[in-house]
Amino acid sequence: MSDPSAPRRRSFLLASGAGVALTSVPIAFHASAKDAPVPLDQYEPAYFTPDEWAFVLAATARLIPSEGEGPGALEARVPVFIDRQLQGEYGSAADWYMAGPHDPTAAPDRGWQTPLNPAQLYRQGIAAFNAWCQLRWSKNFQALAPAQQDEALTALQKGEPHLAPELSIFFSTLLANTKEGYFADPLHGGNHGMQAWTHIGFPGARASYREWVDQHNVKYPLGPVSIRGERA
Repeated sequence: MSDPSAPRRRSFLLASGAGVALTSVPIAFHASAKDAPVPLDQYEPAYFTPDEWAFVLAATARLIPSEGEGPGALEARVPVFIDRQLQGEYGSAADWYMAGPHDPTAAPDRGWQTPLNPAQLYRQGIAAFNAWCQLRWSKNFQALAPAQQDEALTALQKGEPHLAPELSIFFSTLLANTKEGYFADPLHGGNHGMQAWTHIGFPGARASYREWVDQHNVKYPLGPVSIRGERA
């Protein structure tokens, strides 16, 4: 990855946005300045250690950078979404089938192929990846220059850091969770202010927008609404 690729990295956002599905009907509620969350540098993670939190801030900022069109991962508070998910049932794989055997080389349609739950995967994956960065640059990932971070993430994506086989899905999980945090309802901690929905023209949890479904190439004139009834 390199900085000139930032616009291309946003190409998946427009394609992914169409897959967001919401079913709840909004209630009367309006966001205001008093609802502003604490800045990310003051946020106290529910799951991550300080070093892990620094990694997630840096990694998500490179996956969806702030430069270019639309908000970046940090503006959308994607790290908060990931932290809250790992602290909850997703992180512990509470209702997943986790029995073996596991085959890290299996195709994605074969399901979760590691005995580690997502929370464990992040904990071990971040430690192993930072250890590789230390060997390569004598620094943890978050301390690298942006170009080096892009190089490191590309190596992780390709499996070049020689991580343990069961951690081969770490990058794909990190990327998937970053996308989810970018497009999820703000109720879950990400997509702050519904910025991502506004960027792609997604109506959110509006009770009805059926009259607009067949109006192709016509910009949707109303802003999105969250499950809680917040309006962008």
